[in-house]
Amino acid sequence: MVSVLVAMSGGVDSAVAAALLVDAGHDVTGVHLKLAEVPLAEQVPGQGCCTLDDAQDARRAAQVLGIDFYVWDMGDLFRREVQQPFADAYAAGLTPNPCVTCNEKVKYAALHDRAMTLGFDALATGHHARVCARGGELVLLRGLDHAKDQSYVLYMARAEQLATTLLPVGEHTKDEVRGIAAARGLRMAAKPDSHDVCFIPSGDTARWLRERVPARPGPIVDLDGLQLGEHDGAWQFTIGQRRGLGLGTHERRFVVDVDSSSATVVVGPRDALACAWARLDDPTWIGGRPPTLRDVTAQVRAHGRPVPAVIEDNVVSFAEPVHGLACGQSVVLYDREVCLGGGRVAAADRPALPISP
Repeated sequence: MVSVLVAMSGGVDSAVAAALLVDAGHDVTGVHLKLAEVPLAEQVPGQGCCTLDDAQDARRAAQVLGIDFYVWDMGDLFRREVQQPFADAYAAGLTPNPCVTCNEKVKYAALHDRAMTLGFDALATGHHARVCARGGELVLLRGLDHAKDQSYVLYMARAEQLATTLLPVGEHTKDEVRGIAAARGLRMAAKPDSHDVCFIPSGDTARWLRERVPARPGPIVDLDGLQLGEHDGAWQFTIGQRRGLGLGTHERRFVVDVDSSSATVVVGPRDALACAWARLDDPTWIGGRPPTLRDVTAQVRAHGRPVPAVIEDNVVSFAEPVHGLACGQSVVLYDREVCLGGGRVAAADRPALPISP
């Protein structure tokens, strides 16, 4: 028996993680992290993970399981390490992934450190991923249910952290997880998965950013530099975006570049989104060192399709074009089921930004 701190978000996965550990005979303590302050008027049931309902669901699950339960206020850390960098990234013309940042800075890394400091033997979460020993080393594997795999957001984990990490639901499909929850009488058995930025449960990211990023008008141009329209803030646009451009034309155009220095947004055909390579900024490797193999698979979104690739000197060359890759996004590398690590895109071979008129 080991003492385990379980991060309980209020969702079904983390509740079942706690239940499986209780069933295994471990000494389990649940903790819910108070992160973002979401106004009641903006809280949407089943969306996000920072609502009052989520905290109550986590507490009720702990009561059903008969385990100790605490709420830890990590709001200051969350605002400093996740929310502010999220706004800053958009202001700089980048496309951030707040879920990756949150796991890197708060939900996994910071919580793991605190759990170890408090004397727990392990931290457990509801991530759909697995920790296994291979060749005398601990590795992070994709979850058994590939459709729900979350190893992508844990790519920054270190092997020494994995040694004291438990991921119970990674060995189960989502349907099995819901079945376990129903059998244990957990009220979130049918609770829908969250698909939005947790601190913007309404899904209106543009409005959230508008309140935090100063307006700065600029041109919308095509690949030849011809001005097609105007905007009041380049942060409203992300690479690959097609809707909401306001160009008044039926021609299919996509955002292919955003230059924050000149507040210029570049649009073009879908083919202009194709990337052959990406350079990663300060990548991290689970084994503590770059992979020795050059041939890997690369995943550029949390649930994106992995594509064959080659990694050399922090440059990932894709075997087939990857569309819509943006600076700030994470590229995660795999050797079959094994997550090797990854990093954020610092540069990619998108079309060069034309000189604005």
